[in-house]
Amino acid sequence: MKEALVRWTGGMAFEARTGSGHTILMDARREAGGEDKGPRPTELLLAALGGCTGIDIVSILQKMRVDFDRVEIAVEADEREEYPRYFEKFRLVYRVFGKDVPADKVKHAVELSEQRYCSVAGLFRHGAEITYRIEINGQPVE
Repeated sequence: MKEALVRWTGGMAFEARTGSGHTILMDARREAGGEDKGPRPTELLLAALGGCTGIDIVSILQKMRVDFDRVEIAVEADEREEYPRYFEKFRLVYRVFGKDVPADKVKHAVELSEQRYCSVAGLFRHGAEITYRIEINGQPVE
């Protein structure tokens, strides 16, 4: 079982303590009555998606013995205009950098993460569309 304790710290700010003992401060933007002391909860959802799939991809590429220098995942999402304003569509751009990075292995790693291993993507996929593209050293991969 996973767990977190979220505690109000005043204003519109909350501190979350995860089951692994890490803390995250969240706050609303100033226009919404917050003090902008931390990310919005919805921003953390985007970061969670990128982090989850990123961990998968690095692990898979390392097991494939792919030599790479850097991995970045850019995550964008569209929210509904009506309340509740949940995400309807996610777009991810996987950027892998390194010398002679094999596109087929990166593509396979991304597919495994997106379709099988990333629990955050699995959760979001039930209510939203997730699309992605891959770039190696700044060049799109088909």
